[in-house]
Amino acid sequence: MKAFVRRAALLCAAMAMSTTALAAYPEKPIKLLVHFPAGSSTDVIARTLAQEASEVLGQPIVIHNKPGADGAIAAQEVQRSAPDGYTLLIATNSPMSGVPVMRKRAPYDPATDFTPITDIGRYSFFLYTRTETPGDNLQEFVSHVKKNPDTMTYGSGNITGLLSFAHIANAHELDILNVPYGGEPPAITDMLGGHIDAIVATAGTGMPHVKDGKFKVHATVLPERSPNAPDVPTMAEAGVPDFPIAPWLGLFGPAQLPADVVEKVNDAFAKAMAKPEVKKFMQAQDFMLTPSTPGELRELVKDQLESHRTLLRIAGLEGALD
Repeated sequence: MKAFVRRAALLCAAMAMSTTALAAYPEKPIKLLVHFPAGSSTDVIARTLAQEASEVLGQPIVIHNKPGADGAIAAQEVQRSAPDGYTLLIATNSPMSGVPVMRKRAPYDPATDFTPITDIGRYSFFLYTRTETPGDNLQEFVSHVKKNPDTMTYGSGNITGLLSFAHIANAHELDILNVPYGGEPPAITDMLGGHIDAIVATAGTGMPHVKDGKFKVHATVLPERSPNAPDVPTMAEAGVPDFPIAPWLGLFGPAQLPADVVEKVNDAFAKAMAKPEVKKFMQAQDFMLTPSTPGELRELVKDQLESHRTLLRIAGLEGALD
């Protein structure tokens, strides 16, 4: 009986200490892993939000850049970290939707090995063609590709660009060759040189060449028109309904992150994203903020994992990487 009472007392003490620790969170700086190098668009977005959220939490959020392996290096570090709220991950659809499907042996399960905290937003991707490429809109371009099978090419500098074009090609039964690149900049350089005909890429890499007359822009993958390019239609408006790929960014912790910690971090980032100056800055970056509940991010992860799986299977890339 005495042993039982002692164990119960120890359990109650541990629970009390845990509750106190959660109430005090955060008591030290928080590490936020970014799977892109310093100076990249995602790095800039992460640093902007981290600075604002730090003020709400009362502790600094320190950015740690861990690029490589399509984001899997950073994701696995967070996966293995303690679920105490001091190691977090800001991640795109590349490590959370693409890597688990493209690898023969998935390094993690994004649905169970991480705790969703909040959706962050959507990158602005657009479909561009060279000015010399026939077609003044997406349907005219598609018509030209159909009339000239196996002669047209598109570049892909990331998984969003690859799968977006793969979906368009599959929806319209196009025979068009993919030319893969290690990133958008070399693909854009080749397109400027006339080596490829089209690409789905971000606003930052493609829009400057639209402005100088070297590219045409036909559609955005965003669910609504970009405020920075209001004349460019969405994929649905351009004739590609039910576009399944979302170039998303979200905030995660390791699995089993306490609900109290999730709530505090979610609240801090929601307040950061609600600030007018932050909204204005993100709009200038062509980045659409989409704060959410943890549950909404969880559903997004599940939905996008299946969409990526379907399109990677169509593209012949499911399980293609070691």
